Amino acid sequence: MSASATRRRFIDIHILQTVPPSNLNRDDAGAPKECTYGGVRRPRASSQAWKRATRLAFAALGIGEDQLGTRTKQIADHLAERIAVRTGLEPEPAARLAAAVIAPLGIKASKNKGEETAYLLFYGHRQIEQLVDLVAARATELNGLSDKQLGEEIAGDEVRTALTTGHPIDVALFGRMVANVAGINVHAACQVAHAIATHGAELEFDYYTAVDDRQGPDSKGAGMIGRIGFNSATFYRYGAVSLHQLEANLSDPAAAVDAAVAFVSAFVRSMPTGYGNSFAHRTMPQLVALAVRDDQPVNLVTAFEKPVTAYGATGYAAPSATVLAAEQTTLAQQWGAPAAWTGATHAFTDTTGKALDDAFGPARTFPALLDALTAELTR
Repeated sequence: MSASATRRRFIDIHILQTVPPSNLNRDDAGAPKECTYGGVRRPRASSQAWKRATRLAFAALGIGEDQLGTRTKQIADHLAERIAVRTGLEPEPAARLAAAVIAPLGIKASKNKGEETAYLLFYGHRQIEQLVDLVAARATELNGLSDKQLGEEIAGDEVRTALTTGHPIDVALFGRMVANVAGINVHAACQVAHAIATHGAELEFDYYTAVDDRQGPDSKGAGMIGRIGFNSATFYRYGAVSLHQLEANLSDPAAAVDAAVAFVSAFVRSMPTGYGNSFAHRTMPQLVALAVRDDQPVNLVTAFEKPVTAYGATGYAAPSATVLAAEQTTLAQQWGAPAAWTGATHAFTDTTGKALDDAFGPARTFPALLDALTAELTR
């Protein structure tokens, strides 16, 4: 990778995806989340829901556990398990060593469960092994010390180094924030917007019943009844990657490019799983458009501030793609700052396909699009 790759660069990911009746991401009342945009009530899926779906999609891409992280309140238990496996210690002494290792961080314990931390901590599987390395060779000796002596033997700077180096790609992308231990924070290298419908849609309800298979022939009624809220929509999804921040987090330009391309692939293919068995809502996007920019990330959701209206029998996807292409072209002309590189995959034809080609370049297959993105980021 050339030295020029360290300059400010952002990768915008624009996705249009139609989802059938579903409840991707429910609110506190169990209904699909919604928002008001452009004065119209629309289906919504939170950024948190799609971030987690993206993280889970990394494994499906064949990325090994050693390159990924885990987010948990149970770092002490995790560390104790790994110490026991590596050293052969019994659970109790392993837990004592684990507590001593994380003590220098000053991470607050949960008020309700003292064995857990007060908040979720995001760290890599390799990083937990680096913490084990600090005590594994001397495990028996350290376990024989008093609590005070044991605390003096654990170097706090080595513990912090273990958690601030060798980040997995998901920690490098999504970041880590620990309010009272600022020294181990990691600046996120990606942003994910709330996915919203390009149009207004009504919240509907499915009243369902379940039959008791062993009820007698004279029995009446259902064994169970219930109601699930759902809607269906064409969503605009947006994410952005700061390549220079990702490179800083990983300390490796080539690894940063690989992680950025992996994020694009995982984000595109991911889907929140809420009520997945009830609705089987998993679809593939109808449009994925990428842009590499040198100035700033640009969310094109403004294309849908005026809700899209379906073209007769064509549905919402095609008109949504048309206005998205127009917004991309208009912003480039208005601000005099076109993207340094663009690419797209879609199967639209006629006027919609032409508008997309004019805005993002000729359509390619998704694998070809990822190859072209990699070539752009490494040139």
